[in-house]
Amino acid sequence: MTPLVYYRYESLVNYLIPLPSSLKILTDSNMAPSLTYLPTLILFLLLLALGSVHGHSGGELKPLDSDEDLGLYDPFYDNYNPNLTCQSPFPPYTLPIYKADVTLLQFAQNIEHLECDFFLWGALGYGLDAVAPELTLGGPPPIGVRKANLDKLVESIITEFGYEEVGHLRALKRTVGGIPRPLMDLSPENFARVIDRAFEHPLDPPFDPYRDSLSFMMASYIIPYVGLNGYVGANPQIQGYVSKRLLAGLLGVEGGQDAVIRTYLYERANETAHPYEFTVAEYTNRISILRNKLGMCGIKDEGVVVPPELGAEGRTSTNVLSANRDSLSYPRTPAEILRITYETGDEHVPGGFYPKGANGKIARSYLEEKSD
Repeated sequence: MTPLVYYRYESLVNYLIPLPSSLKILTDSNMAPSLTYLPTLILFLLLLALGSVHGHSGGELKPLDSDEDLGLYDPFYDNYNPNLTCQSPFPPYTLPIYKADVTLLQFAQNIEHLECDFFLWGALGYGLDAVAPELTLGGPPPIGVRKANLDKLVESIITEFGYEEVGHLRALKRTVGGIPRPLMDLSPENFARVIDRAFEHPLDPPFDPYRDSLSFMMASYIIPYVGLNGYVGANPQIQGYVSKRLLAGLLGVEGGQDAVIRTYLYERANETAHPYEFTVAEYTNRISILRNKLGMCGIKDEGVVVPPELGAEGRTSTNVLSANRDSLSYPRTPAEILRITYETGDEHVPGGFYPKGANGKIARSYLEEKSD
């Protein structure tokens, strides 16, 4: 070997696992490498190479069915970009994806499916079965969903949201394996039940999310924010560097979608939500109160207008972004999300948006507990 080769190996080894000075490879061109440590070095490099092959297998993926931690497809790494400064370095001592990451990110696909078909159908009149049927993994089509009567602005926004959710599902399923799309109830009747419960009496006429642009955006207030909470809640549990980058990318876009929806509603906060007598601001407050009640874990939800003491730094009643006293997003656990989306307040009792329950190991484990 030449000194240049030694230098390259030393840089790699010391980046991945800093070695004591006594074990570092000699790079002085006037010195030969120590034979005492050469076998250990060769064994280490062989193990490193094998681990690298295992850690970046790529290709189409299936749900994890073993107890091993696997390094799966990285949707962010550009293998064709020769400029290494455009890529985040791989952190040492960390696998790309851990088993716990897989179960958490597969659970998130339930909400992504809900958003995806609601947005696509509302804007385009067709859903995931027409746009990317392979991502359904044979799951049943949603109940009662239809095209909404949207103006050009809202139709453009919701179309973008719908296609963004397709990308989210593709990245999730390709990275950690997919779960079948669960049976989802996106019918006007289900939305009407949620709104009636929030106002503690039946509305007349029943709420229809597909009636017009405002109604659809009001209905959209119900769903994406819960997904945002879920990603914030999952963040401390995620371990792999590929998983973390995926979650950060998803959370950024979900937060943006929620901000657009809340801004749209805040602009109309004092308007009456025809054909009803309540204002848009009151509607958001009622929905947030209901979600807090169903979630059973305190205040993690606020409408678009709040008392000043609950606003940012206790100085504003504007609440375009729902956040805690330090203006940090609220987290929610999978159990909280199921209590809210099932509309039962019990993660063991399906209903609401998931009549037969959500899919994935986490959601099904709660249903199995109930059956026992």
